[in-house]
Amino acid sequence: MSFHHCHRDPLLQPGLTPERLQAQRQLCAACAVCCVFMAGEVVGGYLAHSLAIMTDAAHLLADVGSMMGSLFSLWLSTRPATRTMTFGWHRSETLGALASVVSLWMVTGILLYLAFIRLLHSDYHIEGGAMLLTASIAVCANLLMAFVLHQAGPHHSHGSRGAEYAPLEEGPGEPLPLGNTSVRAAFVHVLGDLLQSLGVLAASILIYFKPQYKAADPISTFLFSICALGSTAPTLRDVLRVLMEGTPRSVGFEPVRDTLLSVPGVRATHELHLWSLTLTYHVASAHLAIDSTADPEAVLAEATSRLHSRFGFSSSTLQVEQYQPEMAQCLRCREPPQA
Repeated sequence: MSFHHCHRDPLLQPGLTPERLQAQRQLCAACAVCCVFMAGEVVGGYLAHSLAIMTDAAHLLADVGSMMGSLFSLWLSTRPATRTMTFGWHRSETLGALASVVSLWMVTGILLYLAFIRLLHSDYHIEGGAMLLTASIAVCANLLMAFVLHQAGPHHSHGSRGAEYAPLEEGPGEPLPLGNTSVRAAFVHVLGDLLQSLGVLAASILIYFKPQYKAADPISTFLFSICALGSTAPTLRDVLRVLMEGTPRSVGFEPVRDTLLSVPGVRATHELHLWSLTLTYHVASAHLAIDSTADPEAVLAEATSRLHSRFGFSSSTLQVEQYQPEMAQCLRCREPPQA
């Protein structure tokens, strides 16, 4: 009987992989740009007496903090697994993305309150020229950061496998290279700031030519802060799905189950669990009930290979056991209901 080892994919080596190294470079570059233009916006906002400019600067400050946190979590996630942290530190990347979103929501909440106070009291003056110049520079800064953090390309797919399930070709293919979660969160941050910067620019143009419409300053802060909150909702949803150990959004329970049942010799499957350590690191475990004549090692090797090649699972743990008729009546062997 030939021996089939269960690990078909190469061992993930600790350290900065090319994808992580690229993410580190993007975050460092964006953080440097963010710091320079944040300082400029603080000065410009003070000179212009503009709450909208200060709001944009505060969002840049939140971006700096979140990107620095992402860099730390990116470094932490490269540490090897230990007997205490048996999966390693991969999920620190997801925690960094969550901290990034929460920090933006907190800062935005404070700024929304200040904008509301300014709308109630009109005892303020806006320097239209300084506001217009600063807002124009802010738009350029956000465009530059968005370009640095943008992950689109021939080797990138937003999310784990796209919005819908799309099996890979049969065979020992490599998993698709995917964008880093922390870079994605930072990119969404910058998109939200870019929207706000455009709104501030529009308000500054209006105030520059029509100073009597100075209420456009707090109104733009109010409207585009809400847009910034909304832009982070998809990232927050994905992060919470990972932390709650939900089935990966791009992998369906039924396709995985059917793939395992299609392996020669497999009669039934139960205790099927699908979850993720990050948006790109998927894990599966299951019990496979096989015929008495089936080769357990061959079944294990084939099932593991299909999970890896069709769905890109980074880790899969399969238990092979002899099929028993009473399994059909076992409550614990039943499939979970629809959510």
